[in-house]
Amino acid sequence: MTGDAMSIPILFCDDSLVVCLKPPGADSEKDMPSLLSAQLGAAEVFCVHRLDRGVGGVMVYALKKEAAAELSRQMAGGTFWKEYLAVVHGRPEADADTLRDLLYYDRAHGKSYVVTRKRAGVKEASLSYRVLGEAEGFSLLTVRLHTGRTHQIRVQFASRRMPLAGDARYGSPRRDCPVALWSRALGFVHPASSEAMRFETLPPDDYPWNLFLLTGDLTCDTLK
Repeated sequence: MTGDAMSIPILFCDDSLVVCLKPPGADSEKDMPSLLSAQLGAAEVFCVHRLDRGVGGVMVYALKKEAAAELSRQMAGGTFWKEYLAVVHGRPEADADTLRDLLYYDRAHGKSYVVTRKRAGVKEASLSYRVLGEAEGFSLLTVRLHTGRTHQIRVQFASRRMPLAGDARYGSPRRDCPVALWSRALGFVHPASSEAMRFETLPPDDYPWNLFLLTGDLTCDTLK
């Protein structure tokens, strides 16, 4: 993606950071910093978390090294939270639950796997979800990540025979839509002002999102 004529929607911007909407198809570590730097006239843009290329939604980028270090510290300490919407095939057994797995990321094949024992390269993964609705054999979920592993949401649900719609890499039979995962919201403490920050957004009104009635009241604050 060159993004020469792309304008990134900005939700918030000051001297320390910028909160924006990443479009699906943009690389969060390569495309986005250069796009934001050109759009904002910023000397440096630091990527402090990532989304898969095919996934869109809200992200925060630091504009100063000090802000990047503080946001990274919050992520390591668990005070930086991320919430997603996902459309999966089928329906989870429980309306709400926490999923815990051991994941191994195979760099050669660009794919994560659930494994049964710890070894080199294996990391613990945890997320909480809540079912929001059902339609045409799909379930709409809100998901709160407790860890940030590569393809974590995609592989944890796929390993339970509930791949995300459009996620052919992890077993979805639907190839007529992008991966149905959206970065719905994030929250953190502003690295300079110490103000609690929260940003929310909804996915586009496209398939399979348009199977569900999406409103602003979709957060999973009750999940721990």
